[in-house]
Amino acid sequence: MEKIDTIVDLLGVIVAVTDEVPRILVVDSGDGIALPNGPFVPAEHAGLEDGFRQVIEARAGLDLYYVEQLYTFGNRFRTEGEIEGGPRTLSVAYVALTHEDESPLPVARWADWYEFLPWEDWRDGRPEELDSVIAPRLSTWCSEAQTETARRNRRERVNVTFGDAGATELDAVLTLERLELLYDAGILPESERDQRAIERRPATSATTNLGTPMVSDHRRILATALGRIRGKLAYRPVVFELLPGEFTLLQLQRVAEALSGTHLHKQNFRRLVMNANLVEPIGRTTTVGRGRPAELFRFRREVLGEKLTVGLSRPTLRGD
Repeated sequence: MEKIDTIVDLLGVIVAVTDEVPRILVVDSGDGIALPNGPFVPAEHAGLEDGFRQVIEARAGLDLYYVEQLYTFGNRFRTEGEIEGGPRTLSVAYVALTHEDESPLPVARWADWYEFLPWEDWRDGRPEELDSVIAPRLSTWCSEAQTETARRNRRERVNVTFGDAGATELDAVLTLERLELLYDAGILPESERDQRAIERRPATSATTNLGTPMVSDHRRILATALGRIRGKLAYRPVVFELLPGEFTLLQLQRVAEALSGTHLHKQNFRRLVMNANLVEPIGRTTTVGRGRPAELFRFRREVLGEKLTVGLSRPTLRGD
């Protein structure tokens, strides 16, 4: 029987929201920017999640509040080591929500989530990259298909993920589908990098500079995590894991907007939160800047036992 040589890697998308900016913890490795990761060691780790927490403690010294397993990534040739003839790496990925703390290690730092996925941030309207880079490149990709059936299938895939030309709305949860389309169409730097490595050929002309690339398939993992979190906004109160114990409704809205990548209607958002009985006032106010005092609230954790579905709404990316 052929021996299967596999490495199990524990990897995390560590998320915080600071000053209305969605942030992720990244590691500046010698090969590029990576998500924090480390090997699963059966002799030292009682389980996968226990191992993940130990890896993050060693890499960044962080106390993680909310952790859930995301997915296991194991596609062929997803790491340079395997391309060079080494073992395949299975990455068991987790999503963790926390508050931003300074990492004790110089190689780890916090970065803006949308630095890597700029087409997912619609808070200032439809992203410029959609019209200047993505739309024309996808149009060319569709026209290059060999048959009319293939061209039609490509156009349908583009319409599902990015919408028609000049679309003012997109399904915010389809983050992975958009990332994979950009990769398959050869628009991301990782597309050329991976194909060149597999074919063992030298670098060609510079590829499209669309967001900051990451090592291996870490941008794909990041897109998967963003879609998971955005989807959970509709049925689980994950947004509260990123807030302090006491907060204003505006703070709550800004964190929800940072994760969903779009602005939310103030009155509709507050009505939704109050009608769902997600928060309760604590009888104090706070003053931010020169504005009038704002009422402070806390998350009603009791609501978790009162309802099967507790959330805000499925986000939609909307341009101005």
